[in-house]
Amino acid sequence: MSPPPKAPRPAGSYVLLIRLDRARTITAGRRPRQRFAAGNYAYVGSALNGLRARLERHLREDKRLHWHVDYLLREAGIVDIVTCLSQERTECAIAAALAERFDAVAGVGASDCRCRSHLFRGGGRMKQAVTAAIRGLGLEPVAGDVAAGGVTG
Repeated sequence: MSPPPKAPRPAGSYVLLIRLDRARTITAGRRPRQRFAAGNYAYVGSALNGLRARLERHLREDKRLHWHVDYLLREAGIVDIVTCLSQERTECAIAAALAERFDAVAGVGASDCRCRSHLFRGGGRMKQAVTAAIRGLGLEPVAGDVAAGGVTG
């Protein structure tokens, strides 16, 4: 008798809510050095092969630097995570919705699409704006538990 099939890993998009306590100049891979003001940021990504593993990777400190946001996260901390489950790539739609609400950090996180950015700088109520933007797209936002690895369930 063969083993039962594995349950599918939840897939979807996510928004990392990031806090940078003081201004920094950061070089992200091959990008030119860039000045980041102190404040709150939202980074939009997708994980169609499994949200849990992707978010756990973002939360780890000991990782190979791969994505633009990895370089920022060496200097900043993730304070919250909002996810939405979907088998479709929704990160660009979420990024477009956030671009209407926040200042885009040009070119960050958008090297594989036509978006201006997937990183946004904003004020103190970013989580509420992020969840509203996701709902506005007809998706259901799920708040993650950063202390528990970023994903609930």
